[in-house]
Amino acid sequence: MIIWIASYPKSGNTWLRALLSSYFYSKNGEFNFELLKNIDSFPSERFFKDYSDEFNEPEDTCKYWLQEQEKINKSKKNIFLKTHNALCKINNNIFTNKENSIGAIYIVRDPRNVITSISHHYQLTINDALKFMTDEKKGIYVKKDGRYVAFQPLLSWSLNQKSWLENNMFPVMIIKYEELISETYITFKKVLNFIYKITNSKILTDRKKIINSIKNCEFQNLKKLEKEKGFEEAAYDKNTKEKIKFFNLGQKNEWSKILDNKIAKEIEIKFGDEMKKLNYL
Repeated sequence: MIIWIASYPKSGNTWLRALLSSYFYSKNGEFNFELLKNIDSFPSERFFKDYSDEFNEPEDTCKYWLQEQEKINKSKKNIFLKTHNALCKINNNIFTNKENSIGAIYIVRDPRNVITSISHHYQLTINDALKFMTDEKKGIYVKKDGRYVAFQPLLSWSLNQKSWLENNMFPVMIIKYEELISETYITFKKVLNFIYKITNSKILTDRKKIINSIKNCEFQNLKKLEKEKGFEEAAYDKNTKEKIKFFNLGQKNEWSKILDNKIAKEIEIKFGDEMKKLNYL
């Protein structure tokens, strides 16, 4: 059964994937980027590229969401999958269901910090990044050889999280990116305990391995790894065609120091209710 590692883009999903892949797929809590391949991204190109459909519209692949998840679950194992997808329906095709999913961990981050990361990663102005985050029909896609081979409906920052947290098909644990930074050990252990609970596992958490995983997945170590070996998930600069730093500011991305006050206020007005619930306001 699938355990989703879900979030709106640039909210800490890759960091949590790194921690989980280090803990579950290494011997003693080591980490390298190859381990991330144990937690694939869905929906991504590899799941749809072999279909004969023309896929003339981005949403055409959505009809195969559940079919591909059923294939994944044929292994009869618990599988982690990363997604930025909203838990929504497109053309009456639901993203997932309780027959394919056992639970999800949803990572949320202060949208005033998300916006600067969105701006950097997608090479947008701050104003365009705000439009990106507030667009209730926003989606991202991959197009190759004239075919849309992957599509992720994000919706807005607000709708994305609501879709996961308000669903009643399976349990969802919410963690805040900020708590993963300030209380990494405690927060990560809670995540592991949640995973063991929903999978009915009797395994106890390994304190030493948790500590090693956290140490090896520190932001500076990930940044160093990217500099030395590159990171295939990093985007390419539209002008230079060179890869943009994926691990860019990390904890230094503090909205109060780098974000225009007018933009911050617009975010607070637009997402005020959700931010208050999450104690961001």
